[in-house]
Amino acid sequence: MPHTARAIFFDVGNTLLFPDHERIFAPLYQRNIVLSPEQLFSIECRTKKEFDAILQQRGAVDHGFWYLFYSHLLEELGLQPEGLRDTLVAATRVSANWGAIRSDTREILQRIGARYRIGVISNSDGKIAALLERFQIADCFLNITDSGLVGYEKPHPAIFQAALRTMNVAPEESLYVGDLYSVDYLGATSVGMQAMLFDVCGAYGETDLPRVESLEELDKKLSA
Repeated sequence: MPHTARAIFFDVGNTLLFPDHERIFAPLYQRNIVLSPEQLFSIECRTKKEFDAILQQRGAVDHGFWYLFYSHLLEELGLQPEGLRDTLVAATRVSANWGAIRSDTREILQRIGARYRIGVISNSDGKIAALLERFQIADCFLNITDSGLVGYEKPHPAIFQAALRTMNVAPEESLYVGDLYSVDYLGATSVGMQAMLFDVCGAYGETDLPRVESLEELDKKLSA
């Protein structure tokens, strides 16, 4: 596990880096609204299941996930969306606002990188490499593929194919790790890659899909 993999590609958002809630939720904090991790996980799980169904039925862009997420969040808080939802979505789409990283991320990436060629495939704003530099993990990767530069967003096959060409690795010899089934898992497997869900909130816990809840767990599975 994974079968015959030579290369591993990672998503960034909700996989390597996590939202900086102080920056993104600033409009809510101004209203004295503080959200618990449990509350956010619950909404994230609900949104992922709904968004997966929508994307598979009729297609949608990746940031449609955040539109749906904040619609549910504001509904739960009893707030009218008005311009607030758009403000929250826009803040989440800025790569610089993904400012939380687990303390052991670099160490684990270095361990994995000692055994596999590793890279990044991310839907972002063309600035994901700079953000990874800021958190001192950019040098862990042989290649960083950013949709803002490639011109295609996951789950479009072109962004996965661009990363594979740059790394000079075959799809069947590659594993992609990301947090959304419809965007990451299906996007990767559609071009012949293996895939693993990074499922911190437990949205896919009742499925038989390959999944991990942390980089530490992924490292252990890769070492098994």
